[in-house]
Amino acid sequence: MGDWNGHWHGFGPWIGSRDDFAKEGQRRPGPDPGDEQTRVFLANTMTPVQLGHWLLRRDQAAADRTWADVAGAGTWMSRVRAANPAHTSGGALLTVAEKVAQQCESLRLGSDVGWGYYTATFSYVSFAVVCCPNRLFPTIPCPLPPR
Repeated sequence: MGDWNGHWHGFGPWIGSRDDFAKEGQRRPGPDPGDEQTRVFLANTMTPVQLGHWLLRRDQAAADRTWADVAGAGTWMSRVRAANPAHTSGGALLTVAEKVAQQCESLRLGSDVGWGYYTATFSYVSFAVVCCPNRLFPTIPCPLPPR
């Protein structure tokens, strides 16, 4: 896995109820680009079931969330996490900084990363950083090349 070379896109955060997030049909593209399920999927802002499918949502990619350096992705993940604190009901195994460092190492190797957790008000927060080109979906074109 160490031979991956590319850039990264950040998507989200999506914040809502776990009941909405559980509607997986809205989080999967259909079999055809023009079918109803794909249209619903493309308009949706929830994290896809397969993170690489974020790249299909071209209009949700943004220049300020596209990085040629993984450090930018790490900074963004830290900011999103700080803006949406997790509900803490027990001791965390890793600090946020340790988790971000771990996620950045996965990104360097070409693995997408996603975070999902509950806030103190029990809203569900979900966001992701996706590798581009994507190992699992190599035929999906880049939605927005880095500057």
